[in-house]
Amino acid sequence: MRTPHMILVLGAAMLWGAGHAHAAMGIAPLVRPTNPAARLAYEQARELAAANYKNARAQCDAVTGNPKDVCVADAKAARVRMEEEARAKYDDTLKSYTRARTRIADANYDRDKARCAGLAGNDKDVCQAQAKATLIAARADARADQKTIEARNEARDDKVDAAWKVAMERCQAFAGAARDQCVSSAKTQFGR
Repeated sequence: MRTPHMILVLGAAMLWGAGHAHAAMGIAPLVRPTNPAARLAYEQARELAAANYKNARAQCDAVTGNPKDVCVADAKAARVRMEEEARAKYDDTLKSYTRARTRIADANYDRDKARCAGLAGNDKDVCQAQAKATLIAARADARADQKTIEARNEARDDKVDAAWKVAMERCQAFAGAARDQCVSSAKTQFGR
């Protein structure tokens, strides 16, 4: 159950870190893709999610009562997962990956509530408490992972700034053309 979330976390960390590394080196940061292929892939994923939802929803019409509610909630959760993962991949930002994880957790919570509605008594109470706990844990994990990645990126930026200051301090020892060469080399190295 945690595997898809870990994939999102790892993807967010790698892509977010790559964007900051590119920015530190003077390369344009990773932002929303402007190429038509990325947009097309995103649109195709959304259309596939809609088609899968429509098919799953049609299968749900064959059952009645709580099983139908569970079936519909499963179909909605699967659609949300596909759409949010595609959107996060398309936007390619830490915020979009975190938002995707949160929305997927909300959809899973709605699915779990539908499953709990078919139970009675203490089993229903336990089921609802477990569903709520799972939602809270998933949201907390998403926020914590975002903060961890942001902290790592901030630490990396601080390290680059400190190395820049050291390089500039080394250049102070030179004079004239040697100093200009040293500064030019440091600017090239740090992308400034």
